[in-house]
Amino acid sequence: MVGLIEAESTYAEWTFPAEPDAVRTARHAVRDALGAWLLDHSVRDTAVLLVSELATNSLQYTQGPIGVRLAVVPLGPADLTGAALLVEVSDPLPDPPTARSAGPDDEGGRGLQLVACSARRWGTRRGKTGKTVWFELPLPG
Repeated sequence: MVGLIEAESTYAEWTFPAEPDAVRTARHAVRDALGAWLLDHSVRDTAVLLVSELATNSLQYTQGPIGVRLAVVPLGPADLTGAALLVEVSDPLPDPPTARSAGPDDEGGRGLQLVACSARRWGTRRGKTGKTVWFELPLPG
């Protein structure tokens, strides 16, 4: 892990080198941060799974660092709609990820399907030096 760039009570950001243990390290960092924030176990587990999938995709296709950012954000006026966990995974490759249909025996190709099925919303955006894949998970309560 290059390091925790910033951590507040509801915001954390890391950069991981594109090395074989980056995905495992990212999973642990996300799990620890969300646990410290006392978020619901189902939200934590889903976020860790989806970060793992997106970081794996980044590691597979790029040689540069992988960024992971977590933030609790309001969905609207706080007294009406609650909050969501916003998760972003960034890498230096500018090309957006491509969803594909995985066959029953394929070992890969389901990451974006998992994100689409599990997240409230998700998408991609280009940055100055790459792209970010993001998703939101609603927070109970």
